[in-house]
Amino acid sequence: MDFGLVLQTDPPAAEVVELMRRAERAGFSHGWTFDSAVLWQEPFVIHSRILEHTERLRVGPMVTNPGTRTWEVTASTFATLNDMYGNRMVCGIGRGDSAMRVAGRRPNTLARLGEAIDAIRDLAEGREAEVDGNPVRIPWIRDGRLPVWMAAYGPKALALAGRKADGFILQLADPYLTEHMVKAVRRAAEEAGRDPAAVTVCVAAPAYVGDDLDHAREQCRWFGGMVGNHVADLVARYGEHSGLVPEELTAYIKDRHGYDYSHHGRAGNPSTDFVPDAVVDRFCLLGPAAAHVEKLRALRDLGVDQFAVYAMHDAREAVIDAYGEHVIPALG
Repeated sequence: MDFGLVLQTDPPAAEVVELMRRAERAGFSHGWTFDSAVLWQEPFVIHSRILEHTERLRVGPMVTNPGTRTWEVTASTFATLNDMYGNRMVCGIGRGDSAMRVAGRRPNTLARLGEAIDAIRDLAEGREAEVDGNPVRIPWIRDGRLPVWMAAYGPKALALAGRKADGFILQLADPYLTEHMVKAVRRAAEEAGRDPAAVTVCVAAPAYVGDDLDHAREQCRWFGGMVGNHVADLVARYGEHSGLVPEELTAYIKDRHGYDYSHHGRAGNPSTDFVPDAVVDRFCLLGPAAAHVEKLRALRDLGVDQFAVYAMHDAREAVIDAYGEHVIPALG
């Protein structure tokens, strides 16, 4: 199992770079950042510094989207960094939540997301692609390589990930839901004539190592609110009891009342008071290192290839070090 570290690009950027260096020394293979240009600093500028100051770490956004940048600009940015640092970029992509909504836009449609996955990958690897109805090719790219991993929850999105993406990003660490969604992605891949095992599965969630579970839950409760944004979209689209989306995912948002993006992804987010302890425990990894190893073994047995640690809490360095000392050696 691989391990990734996920950070917001809060200033100072040098601190983000140093945490990524710490993660590489601890045995992490991937470094991910949020991509929401209004809420945080521009990630691709910081990705360049991370790549410069690490040796092996693979780097990318978790996640970008097809709407905040034109596709040729996104592809050229990835390709430039790959050319500079040796094909170490990974494109995590989704419909766009905070990046789109804080700018007053709606998230992208799945149809547009599917077109963007193909176009960004083709352009970044030097092939011609259609962008807004026009053929485009970036002529200077040689030997480019860009895996594109798609974030998804709902049935149509899971099917799209299986048909088109090189990897699937699931932003929660609940074994029951993971099994349900991994099966859906692999089924779609097989139906599309692809090798289901070739789709990399990445589970991303907060991890907090320690014995004070009450404190750990308060530091990670924000995550249930972030996931709740996507769940609310699913309920609006499919209905609360449609049978198309597991009620284990949708039931907990019944008391959700709006969301303030100024606190997005942060401990103490006041918009997440509707998230019960049981959901925090299911979606996140809490407790002593041995409990993390146990849950991660269960996820690995379900086909998870990478666990990406959201480290937006008061013990970022401690969780990196604990994973390096106890968790990665047990599972890496």
